[in-house]
Amino acid sequence: MPTSIADFPFTLLADELERVRANTPLVHVLTNEVVQCFTANTLLAMGASPAMIVAREEVAEFAALADALLINVGTLYAERLDAMQLAIAAANAAGTPWVLDPVAAGVLAYRTEACQAMLALKPAAIRGNGSEILALAGGLGGGRGVDSTASSNSALAAAMALAKETGAIVAVTGAIDYITDGEQSWAVELGHPLMTKVVGTGCALSSVVAAFLADAPNRLNAVAAACALMALAGERAVECSDGPGTFVAPFLDALHIIHPQSLRQVTA
Repeated sequence: MPTSIADFPFTLLADELERVRANTPLVHVLTNEVVQCFTANTLLAMGASPAMIVAREEVAEFAALADALLINVGTLYAERLDAMQLAIAAANAAGTPWVLDPVAAGVLAYRTEACQAMLALKPAAIRGNGSEILALAGGLGGGRGVDSTASSNSALAAAMALAKETGAIVAVTGAIDYITDGEQSWAVELGHPLMTKVVGTGCALSSVVAAFLADAPNRLNAVAAACALMALAGERAVECSDGPGTFVAPFLDALHIIHPQSLRQVTA
């Protein structure tokens, strides 16, 4: 078990959000084709700048220019995988942090093998559900399509082991999000079940993780802050929505409106 685990404080979220908005990081997004628009709007709302550069002829050049890179294998095929590998190589050469979102790892062999190979390429962070993290850590993931059949709590030990093995910050998300470097762990007990009924909230979270990692002095805090921001925005959006169809607009508004000073006042 972790040497320490605690709820992520709003004061640290305020500090991290203030840093990100001051820098307006440029995030290179190679993600699930189903969620590109929602992901771009999420990054814009919270204060980052998204770019969906996907052609293999361009990805390496752009990854070297960006402040962070997201690799999401949701819609994976040979040409896209080639582009992802080129982007990762360029990001590593430039010292640019990149995030792996191993969508449905453990369910299908092709994507599982691709994600396991990427682990050796030193992601700065890995963000997945319980089944995905278990699969990458060498256990039995076995999710149901893109949905997890394992709780985040049941995958915490696997997340810690994966963090120690890869050097990445690992975020295993679910009813409670756990973010760990293998020794210290943060818990984010925020959010709402309605978020699981809207396509793209998890994928968008991974892009926000990338944004927070750009020039982050403390990567553990940065990843935890990304999870906390998205979960808090989800809670606030649910208060003024009737269901999945009316959730997206207030969610984007909440991301935009949440201010560091108001977060500090929560614990004042």
